[in-house]
Amino acid sequence: MARDLAIDLGTANTLVYARGQGIVLNEPSVIALNQNTGDVLAMGHEAWQMIGRTPGSIVAVRPLRQGAITDFDITQRMIRLLLHRAGVSRFNRPRVVICVPSAITEVERRAVTEAARRAGAAEAQLIEQPMAAALGAGLTINEPVANMVVDVGGGTSETALISLGGVVALQAVRVGSFDIDAAIQGFIRREYGIAIGERTAEEIKVSIGSAFPVNDGVKAEVRGRDLMTGLPKTVILSPVEVRTAISEPVTAIVDSVIACLGEAPPELAHDLIVRGMHLVGGGGMLAGLAQRIANETEIPVYLVDAPLECVVLGAGKCVEAYDQLKVMFMGERM
Repeated sequence: MARDLAIDLGTANTLVYARGQGIVLNEPSVIALNQNTGDVLAMGHEAWQMIGRTPGSIVAVRPLRQGAITDFDITQRMIRLLLHRAGVSRFNRPRVVICVPSAITEVERRAVTEAARRAGAAEAQLIEQPMAAALGAGLTINEPVANMVVDVGGGTSETALISLGGVVALQAVRVGSFDIDAAIQGFIRREYGIAIGERTAEEIKVSIGSAFPVNDGVKAEVRGRDLMTGLPKTVILSPVEVRTAISEPVTAIVDSVIACLGEAPPELAHDLIVRGMHLVGGGGMLAGLAQRIANETEIPVYLVDAPLECVVLGAGKCVEAYDQLKVMFMGERM
């Protein structure tokens, strides 16, 4: 008997939820390929370790960028590997629910479902990430009250106002955690003449990155390659410098939240002052982001209990009660 699966095909991490079991897989959305033979060498944590450390013939790539499929063939192979690791074979083809950004186009939507079907799914349904996040956070989305979810992912940030089981207002920008990492890389290159990799940039973001002054006493030692001499070089970075470096992507995220609030009907806007908004996604864990949004919108902001797993847990609820909750799927609501 095939177990139905929910997949959060995140730009940074991919999570798989199996019906009756919970989360069975949580791996970085990275796949390592031998360019000469086309063979898949590794996926997930193993492939992530290879980023920036491989010879010319081996590439570690993220097939999803900004929430969209950049390489259909590699994405299909990645989904097939995911299904295989979750125990799917030719003889037990599961129904699969895939979480996707609201901003994806009709063509990208078809590409995701087609990739899942070719990879071994009997049926593939899509659910918008903000809707899944609201379900995962345990919000009362079927009642006539305002529920606002801010989902900051690897490649996209989405703000959705949900009421009576539908999206009332939505703002999506293709800016996320990776853009924050890239901004740190660019800043260190410009200011210090040092090249660092995306993994180092991510470590800097996690250790001293912030969207609002929270802990400015800690500094970080950064090692990279001097662009002039080509030799290794170390510099000391302060949280204020990192905050300056990432101000552009963070401002774009905050502005999209404000724009979504501007679309809210007055009655629902009034609800939000009391109920607040909920922050989910890996990018939502950036220090001070909740305070920054709360300051600029004058609405309370709460980081949910499991920001990284929230979306897949919501899709998992759809898998557990497939027939009752299938109205949540993108095709069903159109």
